[in-house]
Amino acid sequence: MRVATWNVNSITARQARVEDWLDLAQPDVLCLQETKCAGDKFPGEGAIERGYQVVAHGDGRWNGVAILSRVGLEQITRGFPGQPGYAPPPDEDDAALVDIPPVAHVEARALGATCGPLRVWSVYVPNGRTPDSPHFHYKLTWLAALRDALAAELATSEAFVVAGDFNVAPTDADVWDPSVFVGSTHVTDEERGALADLRALGLDDVNPRALKYDTPYTYWDYRAGRFHKNEGMRIDLFLASRSAASRVTDAYVDRDARKGKNPSDHAPVVVDLDL
Repeated sequence: MRVATWNVNSITARQARVEDWLDLAQPDVLCLQETKCAGDKFPGEGAIERGYQVVAHGDGRWNGVAILSRVGLEQITRGFPGQPGYAPPPDEDDAALVDIPPVAHVEARALGATCGPLRVWSVYVPNGRTPDSPHFHYKLTWLAALRDALAAELATSEAFVVAGDFNVAPTDADVWDPSVFVGSTHVTDEERGALADLRALGLDDVNPRALKYDTPYTYWDYRAGRFHKNEGMRIDLFLASRSAASRVTDAYVDRDARKGKNPSDHAPVVVDLDL
């Protein structure tokens, strides 16, 4: 069974690339993040024509997750119990709203489904922006709530994976130059601690092999020629229950999907399991 995860940075902008990649890689399940599309507007016709069932969870121009499966889609869960919302400070989006109390919005960042023998979650963890931002506290709160929700699921699911854009580099080896990220998000002790708490549930970080170089980065900023200089980060992760992780036969980052015209700034992570 082949399972993949990919932050596509807008499914409408990358629809043709995703469909071409389905033909090439032939995943049985594909988790997508940052679809930037309302759930009922997800352009899934091409995937359906290729034999996939499609479920999407989105709220418009930001965030959004989806799961494409050709081995079934059951027990679909949009969001998770206790998922926190985010209420931006008034001056964050519109200074004219300073006298209006902010309202927390539960964003479309998590989607679960049972795909054949495997329970799958596609997640898009908040970015955090800067360590002194309210969004950073939101990120840590969100990860803690995800941990609590998945603890309940793991108790009843032997073969289980949570995959997606975690916006956390697990170690300094997962960024091209740790000194560049000092004082930035994605590498702080707090974020790595929250990720470690998630793994402590009994989830293994399936570290993929690289198709080029010796660094399985999954994200390269569009700016400053980062991709061509291989100045990337590994922030798209595949966390698997011990039962599922023990059945992994191969895992790789499809770096070629980051090339060419109009790519996402992320590459797919592909994992093969003998289930």
